[in-house]
Amino acid sequence: MSILAWIILGLVAGFIASKLVNRSGGSLVLDLVLGVVGSFVGGFLFTRFGAAGVTGLNLYSILVATLGAVVVLFIYHALMGRRAL
Repeated sequence: MSILAWIILGLVAGFIASKLVNRSGGSLVLDLVLGVVGSFVGGFLFTRFGAAGVTGLNLYSILVATLGAVVVLFIYHALMGRRAL
């Protein structure tokens, strides 16, 4: 997959994950950037557990990337939430 496809997939996954994790609003741009990172994390995690990672621009890859983005966003918001307290 090309870098541009990874970025597009990550942006879509970041948007979906942002709506799942951060319902109260916040920095959508930061959530989208973390979604791109999450798409790499999702692909890495799925290949580590023996499943196929991101295979292209398809529904399965969006699911993998979204799950990775949810993991990244959840960890980020958990860490930043503790710092604010």
